[in-house]
Amino acid sequence: MQKINNEQKFRELIAEDSLTVAVFKTTWCKDCHFMEPFIGDVEAAYADRLTMVEIDRDDLPDLCSELNILGIPSFIAFRKGQELVRFVSKLRKTREEIEQFLDRAVEVSKALAGK
Repeated sequence: MQKINNEQKFRELIAEDSLTVAVFKTTWCKDCHFMEPFIGDVEAAYADRLTMVEIDRDDLPDLCSELNILGIPSFIAFRKGQELVRFVSKLRKTREEIEQFLDRAVEVSKALAGK
């Protein structure tokens, strides 16, 4: 997963006419580390439908404040600079929950592309 550490790069990526899912984490977050064994496989399974990027909440605190990222890990799907859906809670995310969120993000993106 590509790591983004500057706001300009983040804004360029989410502005594209494709689905980008930003994963907000930190190095000290135990629930973020819980995803490490499977998140690469999840990313590979969805590679033909979306791009996943990782943002360390501590690296871009102003952006995270702007996006109201309070709980981590958090997932937000963007297309053409617009937020489509988000999966944000303070709870640990399972592989199934992440995949359900990604399926929903893909469906919302397709629906908007059809308009």
